[in-house]
Amino acid sequence: MVTDSTAYLPARLVERYAIEVVPLYVVMAGRSGREGADIGPADVARDLTARGHRVSTSRPTPGDFVGAYRRRLAAGAERIVSVHLSAELSGTVDAARLAAAQVGEHVVTVIDSRSAAMGNGFAVLAAARAAAAGADAAAAARAARDTAARTRTLFVVDTLDHLRHGGRIGAAASLIGTALAVKPVLHVAEGRVVPLEKVRTSARALARLVQRGVEAAGDGPVMVAVHHLAAPERAERLAADLEERIPGLHELYVSELGAAVGAHVGPGAVGLVVAPAGAAEAQQPDPGTR
Repeated sequence: MVTDSTAYLPARLVERYAIEVVPLYVVMAGRSGREGADIGPADVARDLTARGHRVSTSRPTPGDFVGAYRRRLAAGAERIVSVHLSAELSGTVDAARLAAAQVGEHVVTVIDSRSAAMGNGFAVLAAARAAAAGADAAAAARAARDTAARTRTLFVVDTLDHLRHGGRIGAAASLIGTALAVKPVLHVAEGRVVPLEKVRTSARALARLVQRGVEAAGDGPVMVAVHHLAAPERAERLAADLEERIPGLHELYVSELGAAVGAHVGPGAVGLVVAPAGAAEAQQPDPGTR
């Protein structure tokens, strides 16, 4: 299994399922480097808040992916499933496809998750768990695609400026003129960031985020991830509300967004990802972060 650093999978799951993570690049004032290895969320939050600098990101190179694929093959893999951040938000999946053509498209299956953060991560996890249970590459790829198609990613931001500056705002651009008057609830649909609804206060936006998450979960079983950037208290409150209100919750992860996605949503952002739990997860889930 291969993915990119925006999946934000917990480190213990990356290790348990031997997932190769290829980092995106983050460019800040006076420095640049790999997400996670060189630049973390605190660096981005500090630059965006205290210094008012813009932060940009760039995809991994095809060579980065070629190296990752060859490491997997050298470790004994016969086939590789490579699941990535939405092509509408980044050129990462295109770089992966270029690399797959070099290594052999019969060897590497590249999948566009059409999402971000654990919206991507849960698809990776579904494929990894299927492979660990004995599924072949084709079945693992189907598990990733099915999970990605059924996953909901929702979030709120303190300001739309960071999404606008990074060009990731999509249909939510229509909210720019009224950004001071509303706190939009956003979601990822067809790989793009689009508005879901507009509310008047941050408290109301968070309440609606919870309600939307509960609706997306239904009766379960589901896996949920809560993300934030420099807003741990908000994230913990959100997680506690979801834990109380989703009866079919099997796994819950709470984590800070990494530098690449954090650069585009900005400090104060909180979000949630709801994904279906397959039979394996429902029977024996990995322990969550709470």
